[in-house]
Amino acid sequence: MDFQVTKLSDALGAAITGIDLSRELDAATIAALRKTWCDNVIVVFPGQKLSEADQERFCRYFGELQPVRSAALDANHPHTLLITNVKNTGMETALEDGEMQFHYDQCYYERPCDGSTLYAMEVPKSGGDTQFANCYTAYEKLSDDIKARIEGAMALNYYDYGGNPTLRPDTIKPDAPQWVHPVVRTHNETGRKALFVNRLMTIRIEGMDPAESDELLEILFAAVEAPENIYEHHWKLDDLMMWDNRSSVHARTYFEPDDRRMMRRVTIKGGEPVA
Repeated sequence: MDFQVTKLSDALGAAITGIDLSRELDAATIAALRKTWCDNVIVVFPGQKLSEADQERFCRYFGELQPVRSAALDANHPHTLLITNVKNTGMETALEDGEMQFHYDQCYYERPCDGSTLYAMEVPKSGGDTQFANCYTAYEKLSDDIKARIEGAMALNYYDYGGNPTLRPDTIKPDAPQWVHPVVRTHNETGRKALFVNRLMTIRIEGMDPAESDELLEILFAAVEAPENIYEHHWKLDDLMMWDNRSSVHARTYFEPDDRRMMRRVTIKGGEPVA
């Protein structure tokens, strides 16, 4: 292994240095990176100089890429999206500014993505950090009673960036993206169990009285968001962050709307979560 790994926090995460992701990687290096990623849930590669093609090539080592839903940043790079508050870029943008609660990406689809990379092109003077929470340890630290209550449970995940965890059936738009997934999913590579609920988009546990569902979800959200379970990444220019969307949720902290922030995202397709 030609790269170095440094732990980011007790909760999760590692920094990987001594590797140039603008170059093609051999099979042994890719396998070692994949294991490091799965073991640490999130990995950051500081100081990388990456084009759109470089970032897409790197992500393809880990799976098939997820096309951007609407117009792409570049016709030659249909899997690349800008996450930015910069206006009039001539490029497709999304999730421009503001704080965002903890969430799994694409949990409202049948097959949520396995993971994503985010490349820091411009960073704000303050704020705009990304928090990551370890959903393995969130599950493992639950009491036996709570684990028993959620065994085999399914939850509805609903695309609503307004973030309303107490929506009732008569307020759910039937045409909005939504899907029912296991409350606890088993990672297809590590075999570990992780909580697969999030405050932003999980709105109810199926088959439960609404009050019981709300009460139980709040317990699970609190377990995920426990301070000792979180790493907060303070972005630096040319950071490439890669997170495992099967075992972690992430959130964005507030930053001033006129403080420029530009991130380039490429996403890796995933499979259907299983309990």
